[in-house]
Amino acid sequence: MRRLKVVVIGAGGTIGRAVVAELGKRHEVIAVSRHGTQLLRVDLDVPAAIDALFDAVPDIDAVVSTAASVPLAPFGTLSDEGLAQALHAKLFGQIALLQRAATRLREGGSVTLTGGRFDGVLPGGSAGALANAGLEAFVAQAAPELPRGLRVNVVAPGWVQETLDALGLQGPRGTPVHEVARLYVAAVEGAMSGQALRIIT
Repeated sequence: MRRLKVVVIGAGGTIGRAVVAELGKRHEVIAVSRHGTQLLRVDLDVPAAIDALFDAVPDIDAVVSTAASVPLAPFGTLSDEGLAQALHAKLFGQIALLQRAATRLREGGSVTLTGGRFDGVLPGGSAGALANAGLEAFVAQAAPELPRGLRVNVVAPGWVQETLDALGLQGPRGTPVHEVARLYVAAVEGAMSGQALRIIT
């Protein structure tokens, strides 16, 4: 396939670094992060920052977001304000990214977002479950309406082994990050749209 110009948001994180490495084998990758000195910066909580990113990096073929997360919070401690804040970047921030990408990407381009999925009940995970389910539903419904042959998919990684190791957590085994990164590559290079991609175990 032809060499693509791909923006990876969240490039400083565990998954983001792996996605940059995998995509960088065949494509031009622009690494973007919320923090850091050597990476371009964008905060998905700030729509104007997303606009500024597209202004700074024109002629993009694909955008990958690996940046969004929702902190764990027990249901009994989740206030209205806390729930709205938890959902903002993971759900609404990534939706804002897709909305802007739809008018800025090259024809036939793609957007790959990050959701999540875990087996069973995750204590403190109710807000995250809401964001992830909402994102998958939004992507499935929005995909057929995208203009100019654009595509959108969401990758739903579960536990990443390197993250579990870094946190010193014993328990469920995670998926090696290089395997997770391949899902993002498949979304960028493939033809699917409106799909939730996840590791099949």
